[in-house]
Amino acid sequence: MEAIFALFVLLGLGASAGTFIIRNLYYICQPNEVLIFAGPTRKLAGDRQVGYRLVKGGSSLRVPLLERALQMDLSNMIIDLKVSNAYSKGGIPLMVEGVANIKVAGEELAIHNAIERLLGKSRDEIEQMAKETLEGNLRGVLASLTPEQVNEDKMAFAKSLLDEAEDDLVKLGLVLDTLKIQNISDNVHYLDSIGRKQQADLQRDARIAEASAKSQSAIQTAENQKITALSRIERDLGIARADAERRITDALTKRDAVVAEAEAEIAAELARIQAEVPVQQERIKQVEQQLQADVIAPAEANCKKAISQAQGAAASIIEDGKARAQGTLRLAESWKSAGSSARDIFLLQQLEPLLQILTESIPSVEVDNVTVVDSANGTGATRTAAFIEQLRQTTGIDLATAVKRFSEGSSPEIPEIIED
Repeated sequence: MEAIFALFVLLGLGASAGTFIIRNLYYICQPNEVLIFAGPTRKLAGDRQVGYRLVKGGSSLRVPLLERALQMDLSNMIIDLKVSNAYSKGGIPLMVEGVANIKVAGEELAIHNAIERLLGKSRDEIEQMAKETLEGNLRGVLASLTPEQVNEDKMAFAKSLLDEAEDDLVKLGLVLDTLKIQNISDNVHYLDSIGRKQQADLQRDARIAEASAKSQSAIQTAENQKITALSRIERDLGIARADAERRITDALTKRDAVVAEAEAEIAAELARIQAEVPVQQERIKQVEQQLQADVIAPAEANCKKAISQAQGAAASIIEDGKARAQGTLRLAESWKSAGSSARDIFLLQQLEPLLQILTESIPSVEVDNVTVVDSANGTGATRTAAFIEQLRQTTGIDLATAVKRFSEGSSPEIPEIIED
């Protein structure tokens, strides 16, 4: 417990010491001021020794017991200047009113003068010191200038005053930022008389200038009128020349236009005819191609087709004839080899298809006579005779007579069968 208590005591003492240091030893310098820590001697440039150190902007700690912190304000001070009965060059008393902006110097060298001369003084005392210094310098500058110079060029007068007062203010540690002369007057109305004289001179000069301007204007007007008349004449001549040239140009242009138009029409007609020739040639080719496609080609195709068909038919007929001739030769050879029964065999071979054709072509047959032959128990000749009789009775074909005629060399008469 005692250790904890001692720790708290030490922390309290440390916090108190920190607060004391911050409040009494730590200083922050504002931008518009300078801090002077008076204490031990310091050496500056040029072997100059001072008993203080400067802090401009930032912060610093004061050494306890050895240093004392002082503050100097660097903000601007406005001083109203008013000088009466200040004699100018020539003995004319003048009254000058103006305003000046000064401040305590913040740069090296000049700030040391301010510390040595102004440290500890109030702003009112510093302003009064600066005002008296400026008024003394103003009287000195006025004594070297005439009223005309002071009144005519206030800027030059203010510049002369700045140059005159700068050295004195630097010695005091002050800086003159601006100086404006507001009014310059006198009690003897000297400046008014100068103003009236200048006004009279201005009026005289104005009248002279006006008369000169009027004469110059009259001369210029006459010259302008002459130039205008000459310009008008030249303009009329130019218009007449331009009109004549225009008429000539129009005539030439019309002639050229007529010629060009005729040439263009002829060239167009020629071009049209020349362009028409290929068209007609193409049209002839097209007609020929169309005729070739529509008439000649189909005719040639039909001709080739007819020739092919004729050749095919002829080849078929030839081949058929050859086949029939071969068949006839073979039939004759078979007939000779068969001997006396060749006729019966031939008739029997041809009888079946003939009967089929006849039965298909004759839908109904009227029976006038019926002959019954026993073909079941008879011989081959008996069955043949029965069949021939049946054929004669049903179709009217006398097969025996037909075979007889065929053997004798005449063609048998076969009833004509018409197919629908």
